Amino acid sequence: MAQKVAKVGIKRQKGYLYYLDKQGDVSCAKMARGKSKGGSPKKVAKLGIKRKEGYLYFIDKQGDVSCAKMKVGGTKKRKKR
Repeated sequence: MAQKVAKVGIKRQKGYLYYLDKQGDVSCAKMARGKSKGGSPKKVAKLGIKRKEGYLYFIDKQGDVSCAKMKVGGTKKRKKR
């Protein structure tokens, strides 16, 4: 289950991708569609969220920042002889 990290209440626009950038702020960029290129990102909200390792951070349906523990999948690598 996801837990809320910050209440922001972002109103999303159609055709834009909203994400948490490296500084821990919410940014958005125009998505590329067909021949049209995507746009450069712009800051929507300055939050400065510190990320914890092993968690996925995302913007939920209410426009708030949430995080969920990542599931570990795949196969383990063999040891070299």
